[in-house]
Amino acid sequence: MTTKLTLTVEKEVIERAKSYAKLSGRSLSELIEQYLDTITQEKTSEKVSPKLKKLIGAVKLPKDFDEKKELQSYLSKKHL
Repeated sequence: MTTKLTLTVEKEVIERAKSYAKLSGRSLSELIEQYLDTITQEKTSEKVSPKLKKLIGAVKLPKDFDEKKELQSYLSKKHL
């Protein structure tokens, strides 16, 4: 179900948005709806691939593990 919405937007922004919508072959309403839908989606709904799920938690690191220090050490060994 669609509902009408009234917005107050700077005239220049509206003109640029209309031009963009026309060039992309979509309506301004469609662009705004897509934008609002994108920014309001819950982050938890992101799909995680089965391969990634298998890797999550596979490596146990010590509590005092310093990722930056380890990366710096690795890169200095690699490039020296």
